[in-house]
This record gives sequence, structure tokens and C-alpha cells, in this order.
Amino acid sequence: MKLAVFDFDSTLMEGETLEYIAKEYNIEPLMREITRNAMEGKIDFFESLIKRVELLKGAKESKIIDICSNLPYTNGAKETIFELKKMGYKVVCFSGGYESATIPAQKALGFDAQFSNIFHFKDGFLTGMLGGEMMFSDSKGKMLKRLQTLLNISENDTLCVGDGANDLSMFQYAGKKAAFCAKPILKEHANIIIDNKDLKELLNFLPD
Repeated sequence: MKLAVFDFDSTLMEGETLEYIAKEYNIEPLMREITRNAMEGKIDFFESLIKRVELLKGAKESKIIDICSNLPYTNGAKETIFELKKMGYKVVCFSGGYESATIPAQKALGFDAQFSNIFHFKDGFLTGMLGGEMMFSDSKGKMLKRLQTLLNISENDTLCVGDGANDLSMFQYAGKKAAFCAKPILKEHANIIIDNKDLKELLNFLPD
């Protein structure tokens, strides 16, 4: 058995979930600026997460669920996951985003499991608060190490794919580290670099 772990926003999905939501509430530029600074490693990921969700306080739960259920997936994502599973990989999504988006994505793309964060809704509206498994800059690395231990999978049999600074923590535990249309800070630590928006190119770097 082997393990492939994908980031969600801007990796399996085109763009950032929060920016799609922010567009509905006319705060997309501010949201995009905070996201960019976090993905470039200029501000702490946890702090950026709190700031971004606070911006959406009062948003309708039904609107958020609708947007998250209709996000555009990256070209080649479904085909790549299908091929990886044929090659013996367990395919998992680690997202600093939200299960409102990753649960529909799991059904659409076919990966085996997802670990993400959770919006806090009350009386049908977003409170501006959240919880979950991927809230800190080192969360992905810690979760990856747990999965490797649980499944008895070595670093050499682990593939990680991401685009931003919060993906760095899982790279240290992976033999194959893929930077997909990524920020410079992630490319510096990658041994696979893909600059074309087609995830199928990842398969060119893997043995048959």
C-alpha cells in the first residue's frame, strides 16, 4: 500500500473556497490578500484562517453550502486520483479549508478520505468561528505522520501534492513532494514541480 495526500484549494480545486464565498458578499479583494499572504508564508496560517472566516460572519449557511457544492475542480483531478488508486495508493485530501467543500469533492473526485476544518453555523448563519483538524501551519504534517503509522506506510511510499506554505509540514514526511502551480516557498522544498494546470502531469513522475 502507498499513500497520496492532496491539498484541496488551488490543488484539487481551482482557486480558494473562501474567495468564491467572499465574491458573493463583495469582499473578495480583501479575502484574496489575506489568503495570498498566508500561502506565501508571510503571515501565520492560523491567524489568517481566523481573519478570513471572521470576514464572513453572518453569511447564510444555505448560500455557503450551495457554493461549496459547486466548486470547479482542477483539470485532471478525477483522472489522476483514479490512476493512483489503480497503482495501489490510498488517496487522501488534507484541506485547510472546510468539509462543506471537501465532502462533496470526495464524492465527485473519488478520493478515499478527507481531513479538513468545519464552519460553525448557528440558526442558519455563519458565526465567524470554526474548528477542525487542519487549523495550524503544522497540522498537515502531524496528520500525515499519524496516517503513516496507522497504515504502516513509509515516507518513501508517500506522495504529497500542494501549492502553498501550509503544505510544507507534510513535505518533510514524503518521499515524493509535488509542488503544483505553487508558491516559490513550496517549490524550494519540492522534488516534483508542475507549472501547468493539469494534474495528470503528476503521473509522468511516477513509476508504472
